[in-house]
Amino acid sequence: MNTYTATDRFLEKLKEDSVEYQSLETDAYDITEKKNAIRSLMNIRMPLELSEGLLEAQDFYLQEELAQKGVVALSELPTIKDQFNSSVSCAEKICLWQGDITRLKIGAIVNAANSQMLGCFVPCHRCIDNAIHSAAGMQLRDECYHIMQEKRIRYGKQYEEPTGTATLTKAYNLPCDYVIHTVGPIVYNGLKDTHCQDLRNCYENVLNCCLENGISSVAFCCISTGEFHFPNAQAAEIAVRTVTEFLRTDTRVEKVVFNVFKQQDYDIYRGIFDN
Repeated sequence: MNTYTATDRFLEKLKEDSVEYQSLETDAYDITEKKNAIRSLMNIRMPLELSEGLLEAQDFYLQEELAQKGVVALSELPTIKDQFNSSVSCAEKICLWQGDITRLKIGAIVNAANSQMLGCFVPCHRCIDNAIHSAAGMQLRDECYHIMQEKRIRYGKQYEEPTGTATLTKAYNLPCDYVIHTVGPIVYNGLKDTHCQDLRNCYENVLNCCLENGISSVAFCCISTGEFHFPNAQAAEIAVRTVTEFLRTDTRVEKVVFNVFKQQDYDIYRGIFDN
């Protein structure tokens, strides 16, 4: 089965699965439009039962997509000590990598989640939450849904995930072993000390989650700096300070990757590591 037919098959399975979009006309779509339709239908799908046929078509499609993007192994990434001759504490354990976090073969990647913990429902939205759920597959939303249902039984129907916690899930079609979801602080009307402490909690709790689950390597996205409006430079300073303090006190986490997508964030981290 080639990529084109894998795309067609998965798109048809998604349409069959959808009450609202079963009659969506996609025959005239080019390959890019079909892939956008696939991602959109995945994004808006509620966490309902997943049929074996739908999952089979999805997993084949997502593995083909991953093969085209290419997997990036942790061993391919230089440390900031080797790359920049950085004198930052624990530089031999830290990497800076600019690229698509869903390509990383590593112990865990960090997802900047929202308080509902179900991924982003906006079709083809450019947030990291959408990217990770779209590449992992619909099983990830299903697992998150069941985790949240269990917490709502325990804490009440209105429960939302608090800022700064860390929740571990499987990675499904991602090359990493796990995904760790954390809800970062939302900044409106100026940055406050509570926002900074909440962001520190995100990094600390993710690292503690790694220790609790025997995960020795983790890649952090830029938590809270996008849709949540945390100032990029201050967020990077908090991230580096919190991680280096943690690495100095516990050696079980062997590698931490600061993953950035935008050039702005790369330049900010590079500036920190050069000083």
